[in-house]
Amino acid sequence: MKALAIVLTAFLVAIQAQLWFGKGGLARGVQLRAELREQAEANEKARARNTQLQAELLDLREGLEMVEEKARMELGMVKPDEVFVPLRR
Repeated sequence: MKALAIVLTAFLVAIQAQLWFGKGGLARGVQLRAELREQAEANEKARARNTQLQAELLDLREGLEMVEEKARMELGMVKPDEVFVPLRR
């Protein structure tokens, strides 16, 4: 019976050693959580930058369309190989 208790204690110590110091142990878990937190912050910064770039792109697209429309209506500008036919009401 005493030998069985010693063997079970040895297994328990081996399992605990793996948990604390092994390849997938607690130290590695803490390290991975820190890396995950850093990556989440980097992702959030990239997401904010992407949103800003999309807004700038939208402004450029709409801005150019607005400028072109104003030039066509107020100044009568036309593109090359385009015929302008004014309609009056």
